[in-house]
Amino acid sequence: MPEIKYAVTPALKIAYLEFGSAQGWPVVLTHGFPYDVHAFDEVAAILVNNGARVILPYIRGFGQTSFISAEIIRSGQQAARGSDLIRLIEVLGLTKPIIGGYDWGGNASCVAAALWPDHIGGLVSYAGYDIIDIVEQQHPFPASLERICWYQHLFQSERGRECLNQDRHALCRILWQEWSPEWAFDEDIFERSAASFDNPDFVDVVLHSYRHMHGSEKGDPQFESLEIILAGKPSISIPSITLDGHSDPLKPGGTADHAKYFSGQYEHRSFACGHNFPQEEPTGFAEAVLTVRDWIS
Repeated sequence: MPEIKYAVTPALKIAYLEFGSAQGWPVVLTHGFPYDVHAFDEVAAILVNNGARVILPYIRGFGQTSFISAEIIRSGQQAARGSDLIRLIEVLGLTKPIIGGYDWGGNASCVAAALWPDHIGGLVSYAGYDIIDIVEQQHPFPASLERICWYQHLFQSERGRECLNQDRHALCRILWQEWSPEWAFDEDIFERSAASFDNPDFVDVVLHSYRHMHGSEKGDPQFESLEIILAGKPSISIPSITLDGHSDPLKPGGTADHAKYFSGQYEHRSFACGHNFPQEEPTGFAEAVLTVRDWIS
């Protein structure tokens, strides 16, 4: 594994891994909750073999990424995470990179693509147009999906904070198993990523993310104007490929109907896998990035 590098932005000291030549075409791949950069190990190897420079950042609250001040709100809201991605791209001096991700990383990538399209060359998003509709989140989903989202309800309470503080690895392992029911990962694979959950800001960021999403906690005031724009479901105009996993219980029925939110060149692909798409189907994720690369070359 390469040495961890750091990029300092106005809010964070972002830890990241870098693969490939500095002269390669740039790609930034962002992980979700509860995962980390190792979800993209195989994807990165495929892309580097095709000439890419791949950046894998640890998102806020994970790994060695840290806030630069104790005064900064430990926000996990989507506008903060999308802004983090853009600030990283600026600090590293990347010219129109392809961005991609899943779960929180797919959300951050879609937010960045919608709000700052001039900074980005193309997008690969697992789970379609993954910008959170906060108003919708305050109303019930079908009971079968509410059951799958038990962790979100737990996180609304201080009992959830205590649970994450005391037993975050066990809780997150359950989520890995439930969300990828056909993926037989071993303990070493899980523990390699679970080390990132020991970040001192992990609990605060995770709780704020789900509480803000459910409308039970206010966001960071500096991102309010961006959240208002996101509430209007802005279209994504850059070349984009969206991906689905057929056995992901969080996305029953898939996201093919999200095509209406993409106004640029667009394609949707589906695979027989669960929620942790890049680790379960690394070739499929990498091929989507390579297709977008072909479109914009």
